[in-house]
Amino acid sequence: MKKSLLSVLVATAVLLLSLAPASYVSADAAKKGYISFGADLKDEEKQEVMKCLQVAPATMAQYTEDTVTNEEEHKYLDSYLDQSVIGTRALSSVKVEPGDAGTGIRVETYNITFCTAEMYTNALATAGFTDAKVVVAGPFEISGTAALVGSMKAYSALKHVDLDETTLDAANNELVLTGELGESIGKNEAAQLVALVKNRVISGNLSSEEDIKKAIKDAASEVGVNLDDTQVQELTALMTKIKGLNLDAEAIKNQAKGIYDKLKSMDIDPDKARGFFGKIGLFFKNLWKKIFG
Repeated sequence: MKKSLLSVLVATAVLLLSLAPASYVSADAAKKGYISFGADLKDEEKQEVMKCLQVAPATMAQYTEDTVTNEEEHKYLDSYLDQSVIGTRALSSVKVEPGDAGTGIRVETYNITFCTAEMYTNALATAGFTDAKVVVAGPFEISGTAALVGSMKAYSALKHVDLDETTLDAANNELVLTGELGESIGKNEAAQLVALVKNRVISGNLSSEEDIKKAIKDAASEVGVNLDDTQVQELTALMTKIKGLNLDAEAIKNQAKGIYDKLKSMDIDPDKARGFFGKIGLFFKNLWKKIFG
């Protein structure tokens, strides 16, 4: 499938987190959180972004502040995309705050057009995020490249962790593929499908290609989407990669909870609710019961 601008989001994050300098890891633990601004924001654009992030100038001292540059984006993305696709300005920004234990990953987006909150949640969980509140914003509608770079840097600083290359690559693969699937089956459906398949593969300890493909096709049927052979194969390769990660049960539960809560709040008709939502809800209930008993 053709790479979309969504590819920019995850590829940047995956490559930059592993290269975050030591100064990020030693961020002030007393700070409320971490804010990363696109380095090319004009003053009025930055003020608009701060409104979306719900941060007043007087409270900025409570956060560790950083920027992401367009040069950083090109340095790590030119091998993935044409320079014209990446663009010439780093604009999107992100606020990351540690969440209470057990609250999971909560993502809000403002003026971000190529990545839904659920897509961020899925990929960030695979990358190792656990309990965090993430707000992504742009001064106007943009793809959100710099913001995801910032979110990865922020999490590394706040949690004092570094992710290995295998984990980063899986998160990269996941968000890119989810975005591509979203172009053909719908963004929300793609995010729900990937979350469902990932949890099923991990909870069922599926390892063979045949079992993973069956899980993918069953999940697609439950979500109500059709996948071609190429999409099934790409998902199989992704799930094989994710299966090899050391994902803890708590991270899986939090991700499932976030997607479940989103589905629960969706405005869907009764027939669809009984079919689609009902099956997904039952699956997550059974998953949590199996893991946490």
